[in-house]
Amino acid sequence: MNTLPHFLVIPFPVQGHVNPLMQLSQVLTKHGCKVTFLHTEFNHNRSKTGGSASGLDKINVVTLPDGLEHEDVRSDMKKITLSIKSTMPSRLPKLIEDVNALDVNKNNKINCIIVSFSMSWALEVGHKLGIKGALFHPASATCLACGVCMPKLIEDGIVDSEGNPTQEIQIAPDIPMMDATNIPWHGLDKIFFDHILQEIQTINLAEWWLCNTTHELEPGVFSISQKFLPIGPLIESNNNKNSLWQEDTTCLDWLDKQKPQSVIYVSFGSLVVMDQNQFNELALGLDFLDKPFLWVVRPSNDNKVNYTYPNDFHGSKGKIVGWAPQRKILNHSSIACFISHCGWNSTIEGVHAGVPFLCWPFLTDQFLNKSYICDVWKIGLELEKDDKGFISRQEIIKKVNQVVGDDDIEEMCLKIQKMTINSIVEGGQSSNNLQKFISWANN
Repeated sequence: MNTLPHFLVIPFPVQGHVNPLMQLSQVLTKHGCKVTFLHTEFNHNRSKTGGSASGLDKINVVTLPDGLEHEDVRSDMKKITLSIKSTMPSRLPKLIEDVNALDVNKNNKINCIIVSFSMSWALEVGHKLGIKGALFHPASATCLACGVCMPKLIEDGIVDSEGNPTQEIQIAPDIPMMDATNIPWHGLDKIFFDHILQEIQTINLAEWWLCNTTHELEPGVFSISQKFLPIGPLIESNNNKNSLWQEDTTCLDWLDKQKPQSVIYVSFGSLVVMDQNQFNELALGLDFLDKPFLWVVRPSNDNKVNYTYPNDFHGSKGKIVGWAPQRKILNHSSIACFISHCGWNSTIEGVHAGVPFLCWPFLTDQFLNKSYICDVWKIGLELEKDDKGFISRQEIIKKVNQVVGDDDIEEMCLKIQKMTINSIVEGGQSSNNLQKFISWANN
């Protein structure tokens, strides 16, 4: 038996996986565990993570190449996924051997690998080496449950071989009904859909499927498999050193000067790309609001997009930043509502902060998260598209004015905020689940 667990943590190299897995790593070190965190070489060079210089000196950071050239486009998810799967698996055993060789007392070798989705090949490597494995799923538990149920849905003819549902689906009670508009693999092509099916098979090597959620937020999911273990929300640290973009903290000083519950916060995460015409409409909608706004316009991903602002956009009531310390912003007293793409990290951070949402989903599981926010938890409203798939400035203005100051939504926000906070305090269900996981890893 080890004196304490030594986890090797391997995120898929995008911000939405790196952030929560770094948060989990910080939580594990606070419980006395040893953590080795595996970055791709490219992301390690981009990020501020690593060693005592970042304040995360309890976490040992190691790297492997992702197989791409420096100038390659890493926003192409298929390309980076296939490159990693053909490059990293053969190199991982040597890395584990090298890390273990540094253990001079010979009693604290890596004994559990934690991976995020799309990195399940590392579970196979660990299995061959006799190392325990766990999956950490950065999206909702319901999203993972949909994937787990997918082979049976295909077998029963409810979903075809390309992932298209032939009827409405409800995989368990208390889970929103799903169809072609909000099923988590919405918009994926056949190659990526087949990749998900393969991942679903491989993650069965994991003893636990850790989820950044609480039992109360998604109660219907946990009857599907005993492997599900909710340990969230992971809101561990405001340390920004694991960000792949430089955060602009001047927005916090700007927020300090705004009135309580007055600012509209707008952010669409690390992957969403918006059409230029829609970007213009959003800009003008924010301009015409009688409220201050804080808008995150992310730096270009591999020069894939460079937005220009419309000529009649003034922006005098707002502040625009390239990247921002989102958890600090959402917990700031000046924030009135959150216009969000409904990625799970943003969703769980907004829930924890008790902030109302205006939902603008773009990709995959974001549509399902929108269903939870608007229809199940009732803590926000959807921005509705016209028949051309366009959200007008009038719709933005109307919904902002509707959601800000809505007493029913505010009451539900506070209720669900309290529920999630209670889950992570000592003695709460998520806190107990984390202790259960650590104890398992140590045996």
